[in-house]
Amino acid sequence: MTANRSVSITDALNEAPLSRFHTRAVVTAGMGFFTDAYDLFIVGTASTLIAARWHLSASATGLINSTSLIAAFLGALAFGRIADIVGRKRIYGLEATLMAVGALASAFAPNLLWLIVFRFIMGIGVGGDYPVSAVLMSEYANRRNRGRLVGLVFSMQALGTVAGYVAGLALLSTGMSNDLVWRLLLGLGAVPAAAVIYLRRRMPESPRFLERVKGHPDQAASSLATYSDGDVVAVGDPLAGLGKISFGAFLRNRRYLLTLIGTAGTWFVFDYAYYGNAVSAPLIVKSVLGAGNHPLTQVLAFNLIVFTVAAVPGYYLAVAFMDRIGRRRLQILGFVCMALAFGLIGVIPGITAAVAPFLVLFGISFFFAEFGPNTTTFVLSAESFPTSVRATAQGISAGVAKLGAFIGVFLFPIIQNSLGTARALELSAGFSLVGALLTLLIPETAQRSLEDISGEDSFVVAEAERIIAQANLWTSEPPNDDN
Repeated sequence: MTANRSVSITDALNEAPLSRFHTRAVVTAGMGFFTDAYDLFIVGTASTLIAARWHLSASATGLINSTSLIAAFLGALAFGRIADIVGRKRIYGLEATLMAVGALASAFAPNLLWLIVFRFIMGIGVGGDYPVSAVLMSEYANRRNRGRLVGLVFSMQALGTVAGYVAGLALLSTGMSNDLVWRLLLGLGAVPAAAVIYLRRRMPESPRFLERVKGHPDQAASSLATYSDGDVVAVGDPLAGLGKISFGAFLRNRRYLLTLIGTAGTWFVFDYAYYGNAVSAPLIVKSVLGAGNHPLTQVLAFNLIVFTVAAVPGYYLAVAFMDRIGRRRLQILGFVCMALAFGLIGVIPGITAAVAPFLVLFGISFFFAEFGPNTTTFVLSAESFPTSVRATAQGISAGVAKLGAFIGVFLFPIIQNSLGTARALELSAGFSLVGALLTLLIPETAQRSLEDISGEDSFVVAEAERIIAQANLWTSEPPNDDN
């Protein structure tokens, strides 16, 4: 658009029509999530091959699958806070570098200990990608299409997961040794990570962050005009930087704290259910196929079919309808339907021995995971907090979520071995119902500006009024006769 120069940066971003710079931002942020998904989910296939070659126990296999998730917990917390202090741009390439280095080094791991170390390094980068990518996209997005744009970033997870299954099938079909296959599978994660590093070096700092946190309105306006190829031209706010909220004040604010419990809590229970099932999907499907020597290619093919048919449409339907249905409503719907699907698997006698009915219900759970909390938890936590603590809050939410994922991935094989697939999925149903209840703590964010959702403009006004009052008090003081 040809913008009026009297328009503020915030209003220009909120009302800007969809343009090429939105597409560039989606691709830049989304490629990180393609990499995240590939790295996090391919390990379920790789660990099956590793366990057979290194003769690992179920707990050791679970540790391989879950190490990157506990590292992601730490990475999300650390990078989220740093992004609010020094800026989103400064660390945007660093976490991608950690992903590339960790993935490549994992391919050369000589034993279990070193594999865990390298997966941990990679996981730190994955965790850091969550708050920075989500927040940058939400801060560049317009009000009307923000759910679609941030959701598109997250939906790259679908492509990364499919790429992992396809890579596994392709490499296993070549006839090369299983040792070489798992090393190639893990090492290939460095390829998209390298592309992410290149793309992110070209992306400027968030204009909202520059203006509202750093107090550089002119730099923010110039950066926005350059990145949008002149489509969005605005002026900086003279009150820029006055509305910053300290981390301590954020934690003492009852409204923000309840919202944080909602965003972190819903994401935690979802990731327990989702990652435990998704990463362990080869084990689940193998148990349903029954006794016998089922080739891993057959298991992967079943997983690919279920995910492609059921999960992938869920991602993109969520993107298409999120701004119309509303985030909260969609999240509650997804949680309830997941609980029903998992619950039916648990209570219907013999269903885990019937391949077709099981895969239908398992596929339904995947669909409503994507057409619901897997997408909405990511979006809601990136929208609900003030600019000066937005990445911190998103990092806490994503970090707590990855702690849930770690618990789910580590415990699922153990629970499955002890109690069976049906009982393990019954537990996932219970977590899903808890998620639906916790969603009630989060405000609806659809069609609202980030500033309206967080109420941060009230802090700007209050601080400006305080400064004006102090200035008036100073000018109204009687002169000092001694001077």
